[in-house]
Amino acid sequence: MKNQPQTPQPQKSPLRFLPLHELHVGLGGKMAPFAGYEMPVQYPMGVMKEHIHVREKAGLFDVSHMGQAWLSLKEGIGEDGAHEKIAAALETLVPGEIQKLKPGRIRYSVLLNDQGGVEDDLMITNPLGDENRGRLFLVVNAAVKEQDFALLRTKLGEVADLTVWETRALLALQGPKAADVLARLVPDVADMPFMSMMEVEIFDSKAMISRCGYTGEDGFEISLPASKVEALAQYLLDHEDVAPIGLGARDSLRLEAGLCLYGHDMNSETTPVEANISFAIGKRRREEGGFAGAEKILGQLRDGASKLRVGIKPEGRAPAREGTEIQSPDGATIGIVTSGSFGPTFGGPVAMGYVNEPHTESGTDVQLIIRGKPAPAKICDMPFVAQNYYRAKK
Repeated sequence: MKNQPQTPQPQKSPLRFLPLHELHVGLGGKMAPFAGYEMPVQYPMGVMKEHIHVREKAGLFDVSHMGQAWLSLKEGIGEDGAHEKIAAALETLVPGEIQKLKPGRIRYSVLLNDQGGVEDDLMITNPLGDENRGRLFLVVNAAVKEQDFALLRTKLGEVADLTVWETRALLALQGPKAADVLARLVPDVADMPFMSMMEVEIFDSKAMISRCGYTGEDGFEISLPASKVEALAQYLLDHEDVAPIGLGARDSLRLEAGLCLYGHDMNSETTPVEANISFAIGKRRREEGGFAGAEKILGQLRDGASKLRVGIKPEGRAPAREGTEIQSPDGATIGIVTSGSFGPTFGGPVAMGYVNEPHTESGTDVQLIIRGKPAPAKICDMPFVAQNYYRAKK
């Protein structure tokens, strides 16, 4: 029999390695694919102990897979009001108040499509320094960064240039001991305001340090050249209070803090109102609109949305995983779990998901279909564990 021609099969793109790949392997990291990269899921300490270590001391996360980029006003548009011009351009795609963002400060926002859906969530910084007038620094999620960059270039290309930082690394140091640890190297971080950024010299290279994070704890993210990141990582890990932390604990920490994971807890078909992040919509933007999907989003702010992301507390010990059906006590399907696991600090299972509007009030009884059987649960407020972000002492 003659060989039959084979239908060509699509080739999966090879996984990309982080600049610290060899360090992760050397530390005993269990590696797995995530957002196109081979990432450490956990280290020999294990997810539970890693989680608790961050809550009590400080954990080091490699988040170099995230997308870092500069959005800059095109030459010839004029330097007068340069920040307001670049901010106004970005405001056509995000609902946040960017024009009044002060130098050195950061704002959380979302990229929107014309239907009001969230294409990604991101951090936007108005960097310090006269040389940065008319520039914004953006950090976006790894899984959709190429999509984000294409959207920004397509929608804003007439007034702005996008420069992606391909050779930068990004580390996150999180936990109540993070400031003490990092202040040994950069003393000025001790009094940095929450959601602020500054530029410093680290190991003879310019680094950008922001005070923010994804765990609910005080912490910092440090952007620096990939060629310098191993030296910084080793310096931080040499401190007795710092341990390497993988994706497993990163997920349980952010879930306890009530924070969304893009692609799971919100997506391009979810509005920021439905995702329960209406705080990302600035006061002026609520009055003026002028952003993608504004008509739908402002209508939901006014009239309410038909579904809402809520916290869910299972009453038993079994966690409700992503995709678990949520029912009313009489068995009607009212929603779905988008994130769920055991909360080590909370001391039990926690989840978040979307439920239809009549069932969104905290304290509402629901049931979760776990392994084919209904399990009682309640809608609850988030975060599940109190957030401990830094607040300046008065």
